[in-house]
Amino acid sequence: MKTKKYHPYLHILCLFIIFNPYVYSQQQIEKLSRGLIAINRGNNEIFLSWRLLGTDPADLTFNIYRISENSKAIKLNNKPIKNSTNFIDTTANPTKKNSYYVSPVINNKMLPPSQKYSIYPNSPIQQYISIPLKTPQNYTPNDASVGDLDGDGDYEIILHQVGISKDNSQSGKTTPALLEAYKLDGTFLWRINLGKNIREGAHYTQFIVYDLDGDGKAEIACKTADGSIDANGKVIGNKDTDYRNSKGYILAGPEYLTIFDGLTGVELATTDYIPPRGKVSNWGDNYGNRVDRFLGFVAYLDGNRPSLIMSRGYYTRSVIAAWDFRDGKLTNRWTFDSDYSESNNKYAGQGNHGVSVGDIDNDGKDEIIFGACTIDDDGKGLYSTGLGHGDAMHLADIDPTRKGLEVFAIHEHCKHDHGVNLRDAATGEILWSLPSPDVGRGLAADIDPRYKGYECWTSGKNISGLYNCKGIKISDKRPNSCNMAIWWDGDLSRELLNDITIDKWQFEDSTSQRLLTATDCASNNSTKANPCLYADMFGDWREEVIWRTKDNKTLRIYTTTIPTSHKFPTLMHDHIYRMSVTWQNTGYNQPTQTGFYLGSQ
Repeated sequence: MKTKKYHPYLHILCLFIIFNPYVYSQQQIEKLSRGLIAINRGNNEIFLSWRLLGTDPADLTFNIYRISENSKAIKLNNKPIKNSTNFIDTTANPTKKNSYYVSPVINNKMLPPSQKYSIYPNSPIQQYISIPLKTPQNYTPNDASVGDLDGDGDYEIILHQVGISKDNSQSGKTTPALLEAYKLDGTFLWRINLGKNIREGAHYTQFIVYDLDGDGKAEIACKTADGSIDANGKVIGNKDTDYRNSKGYILAGPEYLTIFDGLTGVELATTDYIPPRGKVSNWGDNYGNRVDRFLGFVAYLDGNRPSLIMSRGYYTRSVIAAWDFRDGKLTNRWTFDSDYSESNNKYAGQGNHGVSVGDIDNDGKDEIIFGACTIDDDGKGLYSTGLGHGDAMHLADIDPTRKGLEVFAIHEHCKHDHGVNLRDAATGEILWSLPSPDVGRGLAADIDPRYKGYECWTSGKNISGLYNCKGIKISDKRPNSCNMAIWWDGDLSRELLNDITIDKWQFEDSTSQRLLTATDCASNNSTKANPCLYADMFGDWREEVIWRTKDNKTLRIYTTTIPTSHKFPTLMHDHIYRMSVTWQNTGYNQPTQTGFYLGSQ
């Protein structure tokens, strides 16, 4: 497959134009390490990959060093590495321990080196690192998130362990939801048990991992109830009460919002959950389906510091509450209620099973794309398209020929002609649309380098083919996968992530080529077939994938070992991308997206 080669510095320049408002303002961003990783590729090749940071100057270069068993450091590159952040060591002896570190260089001056990363004698030839789990009997590793829990610049993994779960539409009792934390070296940190009064399921158990108070260490935030137990054994509320009714629904009893310390799992602050359930039937039914549809995410509502956002309802009434966690206390910043006023009524029934967050009106503050409607940073409605509920949407610079960002959205059970649509993120204006009575999945990603912008496709009824960012059909065939997209190989197009596989779309003949199969692994959430998490967790700007093994005893973090000549700062320092990782586990897991155009043209 031949693709046009583009100079990497054109994209670096665009990237830093996007980053500069965040880097040089007072906005809180994560302080990350170089995230160096070393993987045995076989044939006596060790693949090395590390981070360029969003705070780095564009002309930063690197030297890479190997420390052999005699503790002598050997520089591996002849000239400073300037056009990439990866390197292949072909001179190592894989039968011996090899340790590596990378040293940044600016104006011929050496900056502090990275932490060392060691690869041990006869390390297996594989594209993943393994993390052993303490999975309880009859539980399965499910969604995960990442955050720097100890402030060392490296991410830890927070894992949701699931026993018996139920959809909101299903009766029956569930087992308690468990949250666990692990370091990348496999160290088990803690377990939180949310207790019998938190029902288990994709729509109930939303957990957020982020540094909410700005101390350099991430916290854990989630809904709790009487009987929730922190990692130290402290019980929240009354440990003896059981509010489950005969059908397993929890329609009575107090509801709380709790912040846990990320490093220890200890409760830091608990307050009443907003909004309370009130009268169950006010949410659209009387048996407990719509009242317990929750979402959780993070937004920078003041432009500088993160706020925690928790919501309830999206099929009918929707209530969104913004919280600040400062100096150990939770404070409600604002609450938006679609039932509050006549002008708010048009926001009812417009929510999705997920959200997106970003500054769409260029005021330096985040807005909340809550499905078919958008809430401004001050907690007031910005606009509602009135197109109703959908299972998927994507906020990104989908059409880079236009100013600003776009939202690609799909809708279920449509009573209009916009079942698939692209809208202006700031105004809600429909830029193009396709009619379909019911669309279950949709994806936007650059997979065809012949066209500038992202391609769009769906699984909708009466819709076939692949469309460019202008809504023009470019192929009668579409990828079989309509799930997630990932930056994996060496070019700037995205690959297709589905179940335990990664495929490359072959645009010349509209077929897919298999790049990776995660043998002995399993995906999550039934037909959703998503990994535990995927994100730019370490190494260069490309993304890693976390899958569980079939026996539920291990997490595997897969990373690419394909060299690339493109050099970008870590995607985790792009604001919209970082927010998308934060909310990825919420509801129906959705793909990451960047706030700048990252594509083949």
